[in-house]
Parts: sequence; structure tokens; C-alpha cells
Amino acid sequence: MSQYILEVKNLSKHFPIKGGLMRRTVGYVKAVDNVSFSVKKGETFGLVGESGCGKSTTGRTILRLMEPTSGEVIFDGKNIAALTRKELRKARRDLQMVFQDPYASLNPQMTVGEIIEEPLRVHGIYSPAERKVKVKELMETVGLNQSYIDRYPHEFSGGQRQRIGIARALSLQPKLIVADEPVSALDVSIQSQVVNLMEDLQEQFGLTYIFIAHDLSVVKHISDRVGVMYLGRMVEVGPKQKLYEQPAHPYTEALLSAVPIPNPKARRERIVLKGDVPSPANPPQGCAFHPRCPKAFDRCKAERPELIHLGGEHYVACHLYDEQEKSAVLTM
Repeated sequence: MSQYILEVKNLSKHFPIKGGLMRRTVGYVKAVDNVSFSVKKGETFGLVGESGCGKSTTGRTILRLMEPTSGEVIFDGKNIAALTRKELRKARRDLQMVFQDPYASLNPQMTVGEIIEEPLRVHGIYSPAERKVKVKELMETVGLNQSYIDRYPHEFSGGQRQRIGIARALSLQPKLIVADEPVSALDVSIQSQVVNLMEDLQEQFGLTYIFIAHDLSVVKHISDRVGVMYLGRMVEVGPKQKLYEQPAHPYTEALLSAVPIPNPKARRERIVLKGDVPSPANPPQGCAFHPRCPKAFDRCKAERPELIHLGGEHYVACHLYDEQEKSAVLTM
């Protein structure tokens, strides 16, 4: 039996670009391009990168909120990407999502109780009276007063609304939750409360998370392993300690150099990348990062690197770490 509850294999999501009078397809935006990674049961897998790198699209495609262009998503031994609508509906009980915007993701015309109860009602779980009891239990679990059950989303703060979203995701007792930047829209003082709540719930219910974020300090706090994406592709995957202390990819190094240090006296050399992120509709040939990479050489411009095993659970997609280049890297 596999130690992984989720295995993403060569997942791609391409959006067609229409042009001309006939609205023909003239190209594709490669939002997610041949992404592969695995998630162990009970762990938190962090997914990081700049805005527009494809991390949110990856999360939504895994859950089939967007249909994948190609690839496989193996969850609990089943290929989610190949399930029929009926089979997928049944599988959704184990797969839930917490969205980035804690207001837009909640129906303003429904009360908190109705929002949390809706998944139970749709899947026909419990009687109406039992569902009311379950909703109140979930509200207590995420730190909301039961007396708020008949209030509407606009009556709550951002942090409280995100707790409602988390309670809704928990209602079906899922095995995997994809959290798409769940704290980025919240005040810094509230972010830690929501992150701590998610950690407590993970321990209490044995949850597995894919935690999507651009704030690397938050990801370091909550994640066990981290995947770094750039322009729709995975460029580095590894245990958080290894990745944060010994980043292998130049892009990961640049991201980590921008993380603020709590100590005002401490100094870190900032790596400033030149140029803009290329368009996913027309990515550079070879390594997509090479136009901005301070360590790029001729091979990077011609050949796209694949993930290379560096030992343990550490992988990197960089020509610097190909066998023929390792000796050169060690002397740098």
C-alpha cells in the first residue's frame, strides 16, 4: 500500500486563446504544465511561487473544479481525473477546499447555519434535526459561537468568515483539504489564529493539507514538505528544513532572500531577479527561468530540465544538478 494519499502525475491545464473573426484557437496559456508531486497521509504539503505561477490552478485542477488537459490525479488509489460525474460526486466527500477570499466564497443570501449545512444536505447525510446539531458542533470546533447560526456572512469579520469556510469544508469529514491562500486576505494578527486552528484541526481529525501560499514564512510554519512552482512547472520539491536552509534552485534562493527577518539587526543578501515573469502563453524555450536566472548557461536556453533526485525527498529541476554539471556546481 502506498504511503501517499495523493499522487499527481504529469498534470497539465492549458487554456485556449481564441482569435480572429471565427474565434479559432490560436494558442494556449499553459497555466499548469506537466506537474508531478505526491502528498503523504496526514502531512501538509506547501505549494509556493509568485502570483500567476499556476499554484491555485493546480489546486483547483486536482479537485476537478477545473477539468485537467492531461495527466493523472491518484487519490486513495483512484484516478480523480477519470471519474464519471456520479463517481466524482461521491469522491468529493473526501476532497474539500478552503478558498482565498472568505467573503466571495460564501453565499451572502444564506445564513451561517445554511452554509455549513449545505454539503450535508446535498450528500443526504443525517436527518434535518441531526444536521442542525452537527452544524452547531462544527461552529464550536472552529471557534464560532453557536448563537451566530442565523447570522449572514456580512455580519462577520474576515477571520470569522474564513472559520465558516473551514467549518463548511470539515462538515463532510474529508481526508484531504486544499487550502488556497487561506490567510492572504486576513490581517497579520488574524493569520496566525487561522493557521493555528488549521494545525489543531489536522491533529484532531487526521487531515491532509495542500497549503497554497505566496508567503514563505507562513508556509514554513505549517508545512512538512514544500513544492516551488514557476510559470506552471514544479522547479523544486523537498522537506521544508532542507529547502529553506539549502535551496537548490536559483529561483527558490531568490524567493527565500525576500522573506523578512524578525530580527531588525540581522542582514541577508537580497537576490533581485531581473526582468518580468514571461507569459505562460509564450514561455521561453528551454528552462522557463533562464531569462532571469543569474546562473544560467547555454544549455538552459535550449533544453528544459526535468526533476532530478538530490537525495532523500529533495528534487530540483535545474541543469546545474545534472550529473555532468555537478562537479562544476561543487566548485562554485
